[in-house]
Amino acid sequence: MYFDKHKVITQKLCLTPNLHADCHPKFHIAYGVDKKFLYGCGISITSIALHNINNNHCFHIFTDYFDHEQETLFDTLAQQYKIEINIYLVDDQSLKSLPSTKNWSYATYFRFIIADYFSNKLDKILYLDADIICNNSLDRLQNIHFNNNEIAAVVTEKNEKWWQKRAFELEVENISQGYFNAGFLFINLNRWAEEDISTQAMRLLKNNALKNKFSFLDQDVLNILLANKIIYLTKKYNTQYSINYGLKSVKHAAFAIDTIFIHYIGPTKPWHEWAISPFSQPFIKAKNASPWQNKPLLKAESVHLLRYCAKHKFKQRKYHEGLKNYTHYYLAKFKILFKRVKGLCLS
Repeated sequence: MYFDKHKVITQKLCLTPNLHADCHPKFHIAYGVDKKFLYGCGISITSIALHNINNNHCFHIFTDYFDHEQETLFDTLAQQYKIEINIYLVDDQSLKSLPSTKNWSYATYFRFIIADYFSNKLDKILYLDADIICNNSLDRLQNIHFNNNEIAAVVTEKNEKWWQKRAFELEVENISQGYFNAGFLFINLNRWAEEDISTQAMRLLKNNALKNKFSFLDQDVLNILLANKIIYLTKKYNTQYSINYGLKSVKHAAFAIDTIFIHYIGPTKPWHEWAISPFSQPFIKAKNASPWQNKPLLKAESVHLLRYCAKHKFKQRKYHEGLKNYTHYYLAKFKILFKRVKGLCLS
């Protein structure tokens, strides 16, 4: 194992720890998030609880931020649905030196901490990105069994042309048979530990000669390491949709009735106030049944989100708000450019 739980986990908080004292949880589900994704995480857990009322789930949230307000919200959620929620405060500065993007912070690497933490404790765990909403029962997923060589159950993204492109760029031929999205990972923890996947992943991510190949960061790395060692599940377990698709004139079919997980990929999330779309309704339904029901949707703060907010406002014919956000966007861009020029002049 790469991560020492005694060093990277500074505190564990158990919400309703004695709730299931007489029965062990049947199914463990984990999230790795930073402050910005705690909102989505709470609604994701709510959606699972809504569609799996008679099941016994235990949720684990690995995060670098958790204040009193968050504790109150998640404790209320645990009490409301009679579920167990455990919070793990993460402190590993070394992860901040790994590649990141405007859409993916260093919290993307928390999934490796999760897998190492539960090795030798559990046989299996489901890792989910916080922008995933449950739309059906998880009964069949819980009954998946792994063969000796299989490390994870996953769902591919896009199509064969995309798989071949990733295989070519990553120089791994087997990826052409299926490139998966790492937002959904049903992990065989015993096999993960046997092959020490976390250590192998960190070595690749820290390799200066290789890391520029990883356009999709640890998702690329996991596709390399798990090639030929995975179970491919159907799309209903990770139905990927971007709310930004609504900016284009192309129409998309409604989510299939048997969809189990809806994954809101892309920078615009359903918890953003400009994400007005019929495809956001599964999220809104869960929000309205959660302790976040009276919490306002989030406004754009970062530069790239201001731009997307402006685009959506114009699409919604809210031109005044669109112009306002474009103004904030260009001002923010100017400030960044000014700081860069100032830095060059001083150097």
